Amino acid sequence: MIATGITTGAITEANTEINTGSFTNDRSGERLGSRKTSTTLVISLLGLIALSGCSATGAAIGVGAAAANTAAEERSFNKAVTDIQIQIKINDLLLQENISIFRKVNIQVSEGKVLLSGNVELPDHRITAVKQAWKAAGVREVINEIEINNDSGITDYAQDVWISTQLKTAIIFDKKITSINYNIDTVNQSVYLLGIAQNENEVNRVIAHAKDIDYVKRVVSYVVLKDNPSRTQ
Repeated sequence: MIATGITTGAITEANTEINTGSFTNDRSGERLGSRKTSTTLVISLLGLIALSGCSATGAAIGVGAAAANTAAEERSFNKAVTDIQIQIKINDLLLQENISIFRKVNIQVSEGKVLLSGNVELPDHRITAVKQAWKAAGVREVINEIEINNDSGITDYAQDVWISTQLKTAIIFDKKITSINYNIDTVNQSVYLLGIAQNENEVNRVIAHAKDIDYVKRVVSYVVLKDNPSRTQ
């Protein structure tokens, strides 16, 4: 199933789950960090610096990456920059609110749609993360896939990283997939997909690649089709 709607002011839980196994190891919640003219670039850079308080070098890298990537991806340049601003702002809000939540919550953003994942220690931490995410300007939807898990370890985290790497490699070398349009995160052997697909066949190929990877328990897709009317709302 493909995500087809944008919701505002509500928390969206998983809308597509494909169960692919019974491997039960859990992952460490330790978070290592998530991530057209020259005039537009300068303005965007200044906006990032003002918004996040980050260094000019760090903001320049983010904007530069957005400029390079949007030449090939479905997101417009402006939307890509806005997504970077949203991610930086949410990171800053979580850091100010609770260092543990900041370290353990992963953030993916695509056209204002925010996907939160990871492992936290307390139920209240899930709620806090979502509340903080909604405070960032430009957020259109918050998807809460954060789990409460105190038993994960470094081995579990390494396995999740391995799964994500395997999937990213697989779709890069699949000529029928525009891999740059996909964000991938793996938590507790559950693979989460966010992004924009050329068509339903393409996203089904991505899901199939994920299901073929060892230890994957399920695949959850929040991918939208490029012609989905919700993208223009």
